[in-house]
Amino acid sequence: MEEFDSIVIGSGAGGLATALCLSRAGQKVLVLEQHSVPGGWCHSFTLNGQRFSPGVHYIGLLDEGQSTSELYKGLGVANDIVFFRMNPKAYDHCIVDGEKFDLPAGRENLQQNLIARFPKEEKNIKEYLHLVYKVSEELQLIPKLKGIWQNITVPFRTKHFGKFALFSLKRVIDWHIKDSKLKAILNAQCGDHGLPPNKASFPVHCSVMNHYFDGGFYPMGGGSGIVKAMTTKIKSYGGVVRTQQSVVRILTENKKAFGVELASGERIMAKNIISNADPSTTYLKLIGKENISKKLSKKIDKTRYSVTSLILFLTLDMDVTQYGIDSGNIWNFKDENIDKHFETLTKGDILQDEEFPAFFMSCTTIKDPVSFNGRYHNFEVVTYVDYDSFKEFDALDDYHCPKYEAFKERIIEKFLNSVEKIIPDARKHIVQAELGTPKTNQFYVNTTGGNVYGTEKTLRQVGPFAYKNKTEFENLFLCGASTLSHGVTGATYSGLETAARILNCKSDDLLLKDDSQKITIYDAEDTSTWSEFIHKKREDKMRNFKEMKVN
Repeated sequence: MEEFDSIVIGSGAGGLATALCLSRAGQKVLVLEQHSVPGGWCHSFTLNGQRFSPGVHYIGLLDEGQSTSELYKGLGVANDIVFFRMNPKAYDHCIVDGEKFDLPAGRENLQQNLIARFPKEEKNIKEYLHLVYKVSEELQLIPKLKGIWQNITVPFRTKHFGKFALFSLKRVIDWHIKDSKLKAILNAQCGDHGLPPNKASFPVHCSVMNHYFDGGFYPMGGGSGIVKAMTTKIKSYGGVVRTQQSVVRILTENKKAFGVELASGERIMAKNIISNADPSTTYLKLIGKENISKKLSKKIDKTRYSVTSLILFLTLDMDVTQYGIDSGNIWNFKDENIDKHFETLTKGDILQDEEFPAFFMSCTTIKDPVSFNGRYHNFEVVTYVDYDSFKEFDALDDYHCPKYEAFKERIIEKFLNSVEKIIPDARKHIVQAELGTPKTNQFYVNTTGGNVYGTEKTLRQVGPFAYKNKTEFENLFLCGASTLSHGVTGATYSGLETAARILNCKSDDLLLKDDSQKITIYDAEDTSTWSEFIHKKREDKMRNFKEMKVN
């Protein structure tokens, strides 16, 4: 019977960060992943030679000295990840009722663009963007306060956060902004936390906006570029990462975790068990409701999870740049009423109407130019739905039935109607169009209801109300999107926090200073910034594709 210091269940960003820190500290660590590849929502996959990343669409704060850059440097993986800077003039394109507004990198640039478009709102725009920045800054400051004096002065140090922390995004933006289209533009990134303005926590939205104020970046290789760097580093410290290992039970006795049991029946023991699965999966499926406290059971019963998604993985044989497609993401809304669009998508019949009222669209072959074969462009087109939209397939042993496939085909057609509003005649150039559904999410990533952001980021489920890294079971810990924060970087930070709990130190102590570490960044659309290595990889991709077509 094998024994480890720590076993990590799930290899999402949080689980990998925990494993990296613990293995670097000298622990014997095992990561168990039920999928055939590691990464969770950060994994990438290929369809007929074309790569897609379902959960990683962009990352922020990667310039030298910024927090995400310092995070990867401190973990010792910065040298092993290459990022491409998305269009600095428009890393996000927001289309509302057919009118496009570009979100540029740089808070001052964004402010100037907004004022130029909405001159009557100049004072409001300046005040609101300043508020968003200050709330996010103070939110990050809170866990770093040390000593009696700093904690006594919390109300003065975090006055913006304290004033607006308990309000929804809609309440706060309505107090500051009057123009409905301007509100929609400023709320466009709601999709990055999966809640409409009337339900979203204002501080959470501030954190998301601030994360991208200086632009968006995309990893070479998609999400798998990050996963590969982290798993390689874990293995370099003697850690073990095993895929296709389904954990069916966390072994506990007298409220103490001591191992796991796999679907094969094998048992593996460890001093610490870390679950990167969401709380419901961890407590109800892996531990059992009968083994948890009434208080925890009540909390789980009240827990709501984030939206799930429909993702169209689309390959087109055409020059999409002729239609204005670039490395910037596209947020498309039928009109200014984002609250209504969320309601329609998550509560209504997903087959009603001919188009989706809101969707996200991204061209990965332009964001990651190394992946472009010189001819085909890949897109990920995403919209949100409620898991109940697919509940009729829950009772089936194998949901891949003719009715399910027909249901998918109808959704694909609706997606294509939406896509053709941006790329006319896209249907004529389709190489492949495959749909990922909530059932797909549940199968591959094993999240409750196929959720994409862990727990729903409402006021009652974030901050002090979120699930803690330390559980009521001795030696059992949580990490991931339902704890500290969501997204790639948020989940990574949660992994640091969990490792710090186990190692009895501060999370900052785990970010080691190493001047040899540095993130490499190239401009996705400026070939003059590319190194010879990037040019060579791109040329190899194109040559291999041509040879394959000839053969």
